[in-house]
Amino acid sequence: MALTPDDVVTKQFQHVRFKEGFDPDEVDDFLDEIVVEWRKTIAENEELKSKLAAYESGEQAPAAEAPAAEAPAAEAPAAESSATDTPAAAGGAAGAQSAGIIELAQRLHDEHVAEGQAQRDQLIADAQSRAATIVAEAEAKGRDEMARLERERSTLEGRITELRNFERDYRAQLRSYIEGKLRDLETTSTSSGSTPVSAIGL
Repeated sequence: MALTPDDVVTKQFQHVRFKEGFDPDEVDDFLDEIVVEWRKTIAENEELKSKLAAYESGEQAPAAEAPAAEAPAAEAPAAESSATDTPAAAGGAAGAQSAGIIELAQRLHDEHVAEGQAQRDQLIADAQSRAATIVAEAEAKGRDEMARLERERSTLEGRITELRNFERDYRAQLRSYIEGKLRDLETTSTSSGSTPVSAIGL
């Protein structure tokens, strides 16, 4: 399907958020200028086509009405050829101008698409790098936390061992103390039982 100025006017591009790009207003203004020039070129092309048709019909009518001599007849095709070549050349120039405008619009479109793709790839790469950094930080923090908990557990286990040893030693010392007091009590009872009452002072 051929591209028309209305296609350029009604063309809608997707807006890209959070990305750098051309100013949409400047692009719209430039495309408006392209459309104006394009329409002028199309109008000139149509005018040249109508002039060419008029020239062709004007050259064929006199030749059919009055046959001329060989020399003038020989010159007529040359004149017709020159008259035909001038509008054709102008039409070719107009076509080349239209092709140039279309090529410029296509190049702008391709640049926008390429820039959008490059920015998309950059955003994806940045997001992946950030995600990898966050994961690495989380893993490092997890390892640090596990190491801290392991140290605390070792400290608590050492403290529990100390308390158990202290309990064992305290029980042993308490038992020895009580047993010693019992022996002293028994010794005292035995000694007081063999001593006369008068010696005790009662």
